[in-house]
Amino acid sequence: MRSHLARKPGNTYHHGDLRDALIKAALRDAEQGGAEAISIKALARQLGVSQPAPYRHFADREALLTAVTAEAFRQFSAMLRETMTKPSRQSKLSRLAQATLDFGLRRNGVYRLMFASRTVSCAAKGSELHEATRETFALVIEALEAPAVGYLRERQALKIWAALHGVVMLAEQGLFTGEAAHATREELVEDFVNETKAALAVAIKDARRQKKVGA
Repeated sequence: MRSHLARKPGNTYHHGDLRDALIKAALRDAEQGGAEAISIKALARQLGVSQPAPYRHFADREALLTAVTAEAFRQFSAMLRETMTKPSRQSKLSRLAQATLDFGLRRNGVYRLMFASRTVSCAAKGSELHEATRETFALVIEALEAPAVGYLRERQALKIWAALHGVVMLAEQGLFTGEAAHATREELVEDFVNETKAALAVAIKDARRQKKVGA
């Protein structure tokens, strides 16, 4: 006797399911080749839906890239947050920096989607993507574990963020091995961490001294 409960095909999507499936599939494709590997036509074929179906959720490829990049940043932030909250003898900044290096080298396609495409620069203020990137940068500031004195934390956060990005991109392109400096990438990143924390401590101390003099 046939059951009254019919099982729906695995490639059938309703409501928001297809949107989520498209984002997940696009992230998998980005793992292999960054933003360039993401194609709405190919995704529709992968998921077994009609070519027009994805456009019910995304106006065009750029809209899909924006959503996928926002999700990548959210996953990245979640990973950094988890790394920072685990008990460790390392400082939060050291853990964040080393985790960023590992992520950038291990998941370089997604990293390039996030940091080496124009998607983020085109995101409107207050948009889903803009807020996702702000959340990630807020973690860098938090990792400094320093009081707010003017914009000193933000400045040092930007410096180490740029340094980390430089190491990841040079390493990915085979232009940095550490041989010239007799240091591994991880050791160089730890130098950045120590220099950043020391520079911020000095800057805060100087700012407080100047405030006392001007009082």
